[in-house]
Amino acid sequence: MSALPSTAYGTAHWHPSDLVRSIPVLPRNLVLGFLTGYRAVISPLYGDVCRYYPSCSAYAVSAVQQHGAVWGAVLSAWRVLRCNPWSAGGVDDVRPHAHFRYDLTPKGFVVPARKETNSGS
Repeated sequence: MSALPSTAYGTAHWHPSDLVRSIPVLPRNLVLGFLTGYRAVISPLYGDVCRYYPSCSAYAVSAVQQHGAVWGAVLSAWRVLRCNPWSAGGVDDVRPHAHFRYDLTPKGFVVPARKETNSGS
């Protein structure tokens, strides 16, 4: 199992006051939870067999974080189809979403972005 790129982690935290704002990212986080379990349990059984960097499962995590559950799954499926013995492989990072408006937690889950307030300077 390859490590996730540093861009897959953040420093944000979920706040209970963001409950309603978190509903749109629920499907994205459910898929990320599934991918986290896959990377912890099944991926180590295969070892490093992916022809690309980052591995296909790490690519899937980044794709879902950046583009959501549906489009991230489409991008991940296309990546898995390209990862075959006849492929040259190489570095293939997820293209960042042009208007990404969320933050990432230290575990890689997506939370609504919070505006930081400065206290009267």
